[in-house]
Amino acid sequence: MIILGLDPSLSCTGWGVVRSEGSRISHVANGQVKTDAKAPIAARLSHLVTAIEAVIAEHAPDHAAAEEIFVNKNPQSTLKLAQARGAVLAACGARGLEVREHAARKVKKAVVGTGGAEKEQVLAMLKVLLPGVAVAGPDAADALAVAIADAHLG
Repeated sequence: MIILGLDPSLSCTGWGVVRSEGSRISHVANGQVKTDAKAPIAARLSHLVTAIEAVIAEHAPDHAAAEEIFVNKNPQSTLKLAQARGAVLAACGARGLEVREHAARKVKKAVVGTGGAEKEQVLAMLKVLLPGVAVAGPDAADALAVAIADAHLG
């Protein structure tokens, strides 16, 4: 089974693709989609859709997984996150992909062993689970964590 993990954000959306065969997980690809902060919101969202559709076309995942949305203290940040998440999920839907959602604490628990893990702990565990893999950045690391957690959580 090929799983596309997603960490949506308007500024930089992370994606990670893993192959799950029983309890064995292997890395397929990962990356980040950055948008131009000076571009109009519609152009930024369109860029996210196009980029994620290209990832889906290239790697042909069986399904996708994303963290459940969380509410920031800043309402504007929450709104931007929701818009980016909507664009990314729409790209999946347009390609016929089911998107499974997991709480952030469950993702961290599945990957690190504790729901309160810090980003550094998640990255360190990714290096153990996927030895030798070059991770494109922190957003790609989060997306790989989501994909791995999905493989464990089903």
